[in-house]
Amino acid sequence: MRKKTLPLTNILIPAITLAFFAGASNANNISHHSHDHADIDFGIKAENYLKEKSKKYFGIKKPLVESAPTTEGAYRTDSQSASDQVLLAKGLKAEYVTRDAGNKTDMMVLWPQDNPTYLVTCVEGGWEDIGMGKFNPSVQRIHLQTGAVETILRGMSRCDGIRTTAWGTVLATEEADDGMAYEIAQPLVTTENTVDDRTTGAISGTTSVNIIQRPALPTMAWEGLTVLESGVVIAGDELRPGTAEPDIDGGAIFKFIPDTPWNGQGGIENSPLASGAVYAMQVTCVEKKQQFGQGCEVGHATWVGPLTASEARTEAANAGATGYYRPEDLHRDPLFVAPEEFATAARFCWTNTGREKADNFGEVMCAIDHEPLTATVVDDADRLVTVNRFIEGDTDFNSFDNLAFQPKTGNLYVIEDQPNGDIFACLPDGADRDIKSDGCVKILSVKDSSAEPTGFFFTDDGKTAYVSIQHSNDDNMPLFDDYPTDDVLKINGFKVKH
Repeated sequence: MRKKTLPLTNILIPAITLAFFAGASNANNISHHSHDHADIDFGIKAENYLKEKSKKYFGIKKPLVESAPTTEGAYRTDSQSASDQVLLAKGLKAEYVTRDAGNKTDMMVLWPQDNPTYLVTCVEGGWEDIGMGKFNPSVQRIHLQTGAVETILRGMSRCDGIRTTAWGTVLATEEADDGMAYEIAQPLVTTENTVDDRTTGAISGTTSVNIIQRPALPTMAWEGLTVLESGVVIAGDELRPGTAEPDIDGGAIFKFIPDTPWNGQGGIENSPLASGAVYAMQVTCVEKKQQFGQGCEVGHATWVGPLTASEARTEAANAGATGYYRPEDLHRDPLFVAPEEFATAARFCWTNTGREKADNFGEVMCAIDHEPLTATVVDDADRLVTVNRFIEGDTDFNSFDNLAFQPKTGNLYVIEDQPNGDIFACLPDGADRDIKSDGCVKILSVKDSSAEPTGFFFTDDGKTAYVSIQHSNDDNMPLFDDYPTDDVLKINGFKVKH
């Protein structure tokens, strides 16, 4: 298992004996607790201690206490600096990568994977004929030095999830009820292509030979996903419970197992995504037996199927797959160390957005798939997957959408899906008794109330992050490529300790 960090509880207990807590509480930081309890509330003291030690645990000088104030109307203008877009924790600095990214730019990856010079991005705009013989930009590349924006592919419906693969391609997916997946080779020379027919996968353009629709992957509202080296894809269906009709379960977690796992040879012509089987996760509440149903959202799990890829959502529900409240971003934990008896095991975490107005504040779930290339087990065997909650939301930290593991530290950054959205940094689980994050602090808040943060991710050294300020009110801004725009920022200043 992953090497344990020193748990917060073990840090705090010696501090008590040193009288750290005797006067540590700062009434200015305790807006929702009575002063009568400020000096004896252990939780407040723990929160304040983590804030004071944020440099040690998060590599930032001082976290944010409050979110950015709300704004009205078209906040974004041509003359603003990057720091006008976000309120940052002390020690962090923002700069523009570009102000010409397509409106609703969402998830992003670096390219090439070694010594990257570009961002390759998904633009979550709906399918639209924007005139001038063009459709909506869906996949773009952005030069990291010049900020120049070029469109790789047009005509997808709400491109959202995007990942690189071990065999040198980019996988871009659609967050639509009939969402499809597209694999792209040579994204630096593949330019101005269009999806002519999302049903058949027909694509036109002088470099369209480099793009292939992958109907073997499940049809669903794609958002978060991870692509393992073998070609196994684990992804969530961004579906709210009760959508379309009452009493329908929320989105399932799906797994695609390739017929031919990647063997280390070739690129898109040898892609394992060409064919395979689709399964959905089903959690049980009973050991060594598949007993499932409402209330079984954590515990042991297996994969049910195989399912028809084009009917994956319906067949998953009929097969009793576990539903969650809008599963959104999903990432593999890069620091997870597989146990010796399960050498290929992978830990992955995802967000369930919930609904803040209904006091469902969202959550981060984490699972370990012990044998990613295996789907089902016999009824008396141990389950293949273990699922548990890792972070639960609250009145200030909620509506979880994106998330990103920081390389080197294992800290998990969680991004809110709402106007003036915040980003929180959360510690891994330490050696304490629980199996949850040891604590979170706020590090970024979007200043524009018409926008939210998304697509947040780190460079490999963990010292730099990128984030899109999505779907801002653009009344004061010019079009680019006959389309509204978003700002993409680079955030520097993270100090990394192993």
